[in-house]
Amino acid sequence: MASVPSLASTVQQRLAEGLSAAVPDAGTADPLLRRSDRADFQANGILALAKRLKGNPRELATQVVSAIPANDVLADIEVSGPGFLNITVSDAAIVRTLAARAADARLGVPFNPSAGTTVIDYAQPNVAKEMHVGHLRSAVIGAAMVEILEFTGETVVRRHHIGDWGTQFGMLIQYLIEHPHELDHKADGADVEVSGEEAMSNLNRLYKASRALFDADEEFKTRARARVVDLQAGDPETLALWQRFVDESKIYFYSVFEKLDMDIRDPDVVGESGYNDMLQETCSLLEESGVAVRSEGALCVFFDDVKGPDGNPTPLIVQKSDGGFGYAATDLSAIRDRVGKLNASTLLYVVDARQSLHFKMVFETARRAGWLNDDVKAVQLAFGTVLGKDGKPFKTREGETVRLVDLLDEAIERASAVVREKAQDLSEEEIAERGTQVGIGAVKYADLSTSAARDYKFDLDQMVSLHGDTSVYLQYAYARIQSILRKAGDARPAAHPELALVPSERALGLHLDSFGDLLQETAEEFAPHKLASYLYQLASHYTTFYSECPVLKADTPEQVENRLFLCDLTARTLHQGMALLGIRTPERL
Repeated sequence: MASVPSLASTVQQRLAEGLSAAVPDAGTADPLLRRSDRADFQANGILALAKRLKGNPRELATQVVSAIPANDVLADIEVSGPGFLNITVSDAAIVRTLAARAADARLGVPFNPSAGTTVIDYAQPNVAKEMHVGHLRSAVIGAAMVEILEFTGETVVRRHHIGDWGTQFGMLIQYLIEHPHELDHKADGADVEVSGEEAMSNLNRLYKASRALFDADEEFKTRARARVVDLQAGDPETLALWQRFVDESKIYFYSVFEKLDMDIRDPDVVGESGYNDMLQETCSLLEESGVAVRSEGALCVFFDDVKGPDGNPTPLIVQKSDGGFGYAATDLSAIRDRVGKLNASTLLYVVDARQSLHFKMVFETARRAGWLNDDVKAVQLAFGTVLGKDGKPFKTREGETVRLVDLLDEAIERASAVVREKAQDLSEEEIAERGTQVGIGAVKYADLSTSAARDYKFDLDQMVSLHGDTSVYLQYAYARIQSILRKAGDARPAAHPELALVPSERALGLHLDSFGDLLQETAEEFAPHKLASYLYQLASHYTTFYSECPVLKADTPEQVENRLFLCDLTARTLHQGMALLGIRTPERL
């Protein structure tokens, strides 16, 4: 089914027609339509047009209103103040538009299959290292943007740029060579399946042991450094042992992502090692084109506006003076790969704001080299820090970084307690399932409901509250609607455009109708917090409607059906919107 034009776009069209009829010289003047608390919409564009035409704005507004043909959408247009238009749409237009949305599985949201290809770089843990609270935001924000962009028509390629290369692997591999059974998982000679926690425990133990030996034994340190050379040279035995570390880490990563209710696919995991073969060519291309120059033996890119504390230029170092490659070489090679092989039109990096300068320099270098241009853009969706209740970076009491899995387990535990307290006719198994859905949803929503660039406080008490701007509030609204629909008996949701709407019905209906416009804005601005805000407002409108409008005990059968229709469309919109944020909507709570 074709997308359903929103009432806002229909009103905009009617106003544009009136402007053209009243003022042929208006050209493509924008009516500047917005929602208003004085009417359904307000148009302010006539003031700017009158100024351009040197006319009286109020007189011009009156002319425009007179030129709008009679129609069944606009119930009233009032000229207000110096030339504002206060516009009220008809009740029938609201219900008809919502009925068109309800008839479509996509709720009338536009789908543009020719939108382009976006490669999203997100969820980037490090091999042989534990995931901590700092890994949360990249994963949650990135996964939401994948869903939102795909839903609006973008072709999305996921990329998980894991840290799977570097000097620490020489130490780890050499230790494993000398202690060959540290990563074995065997019982009576047969391989056994290992949990994520066991995998991480093995890696942690091995890392600590190898680090202690590295720091204490100069001969081992020498052997470990030689092993790095073997790794970079592609020695088969060294690579095979390196792969064991990667595989062990993936068992752990995937267990954490599964707990986060996220779909991470193995082919999408392309770590730093995936671009090794391109590094030398990337450096050669930059040097031959003059984009990068040698400085004190290192290959560098300089920028007029990037200077250190001493006032001297701070370059992007692509290759070190000893011949080693820095992060910049890998990131620039990844850009070449994503543009050249994956045909990306947009590169979206969901990366900590503290890396903004690095990516600014990398993107500018890629532009100078011609790998980014007017047809291909790179954007960093920079995110802030997760803070504790005290407003400081989230740490344990011992001052250590909080393990991500501990955080998620605690959220599930807290949420399960809330579900148990409110549960009606739920078994222990169902309480555990709902507790997981509510707890993980609470963590995701707290992250996504804050603008990505801002820091936010991690407060589990607030996150699992039934009141305020929380996912639990939204999930509870959805479950309440499902309860009403179950109790409706033979009554079925049906739109009745002939019925008059009370104010809370109108407010709910107009908000439901703006879902498609809001999603488009969210996708274009890479701003999932706007979708979260929309859903909270939707649940708030529904709560007001629910308290003011009897549904099953409405005055007439037609009114019962119409209010059930509003309930059903609200539930479907909540369900779809929450799914795009990666949050479950249980049928019962």
